[in-house]
This record gives sequence, structure tokens and C-alpha cells, in this order.
Amino acid sequence: MSLFDNIFQTGGAMRRAALCVAFAAATVLSGCQVRPLYGTGTGDFGTVQSPVAAELAAIDLDSISNQYANDDAARVLYNELTYRFERGAGAPPKKYRLKVLVDVGSSEVGVERFADVPSAYTTTMNSTFVLSDLATDETLMTGRAFKSASYDFSSQRFANKRAYRDAQERVAKAVADDIAARIAGFFASQS
Repeated sequence: MSLFDNIFQTGGAMRRAALCVAFAAATVLSGCQVRPLYGTGTGDFGTVQSPVAAELAAIDLDSISNQYANDDAARVLYNELTYRFERGAGAPPKKYRLKVLVDVGSSEVGVERFADVPSAYTTTMNSTFVLSDLATDETLMTGRAFKSASYDFSSQRFANKRAYRDAQERVAKAVADDIAARIAGFFASQS
């Protein structure tokens, strides 16, 4: 006989307590409301577009400075953020401005045993972003996002360049995901 069977067979008091707890949990959870963050939901009169998706599409993204990053990393971050905000649809009138500053660095994390040359690197992207209202120039949100990606280093020059570029693309996509999720969370908390 298991403990669960023993609890429900021994006494009516325990059974009633368990049923009361289950009923209370169901009552509390019935008040929860699940709404889609980006997509459309069903309302009283059909489908309703998410207010968060409309707010994200109204963000004007400034060009990303590549002073401390190369052109590829800045370009990938810009393209990923643009896609996450507008979702491939037409852009509505802009109400917000997003300014992103990026710094990309690379460091050695592994050294070959007898050759004393690096065998692995880590690329890190640090970004600072500021979301502001376009009309009033008031800062609505600030934040930082950083991600890292590792890649192996070999004796082939082209393979090393491609691995470095792939690592930069991976960190740029991860940073874009982080920034978009934080801004979406900000707009969701406002509505």
C-alpha cells in the first residue's frame, strides 16, 4: 500500500482536507489569465491583436554603433532586433526610440598542451540599451545584455575566421532575444 493510498483510506478528515486544498488551488488558479505576448488572442468579438506586438512594432531602432564591435556583429544585431520588433509586417508610425551600444571582445580560454598556442576562444557581446519616448524624449527603460559563445581555434586560417564570425552571430542573436524579451516584458507590465 502506498502512502497516497494510505492517506485517502485512513480517515475522512485527511480526505476532506486534501479536497479542500485542491478546491482552493483550483479557485485561486481560475483567476489567472493567460494572454499571448506577441500574437493574437480571441476576445469577445473575434481575434484581438496583442498590445505588446503593436508597441514593439512602433519602436524606431537607431543604427547600432560599431565603434567597439565589427560591422558584422552590429549588422546582425540590428537585423535581428528589427525582425523581432516588426515581425516581418509593415511598420506602423513610430512612437519609441531604441538606442543600443555594443562592445564585442574575444579572449583565450584554452591552450594546447605542448604548443603553447590557444585552442579555444570565447567571444562576448556586451550591450547597453535605452528605450525612450519619441515625442517627449523621456527615458522609459534602460538595461544591459551580454552573452558569450565559444569556438575552437585550429591551424586553418579560413576556418578560424569563419568560427569567429559564427560566434559573433550567435552572441548577436542571443543578445537580440534578451533585449526583445525585456522590452516586451516592459510593455506587457504597462498594459
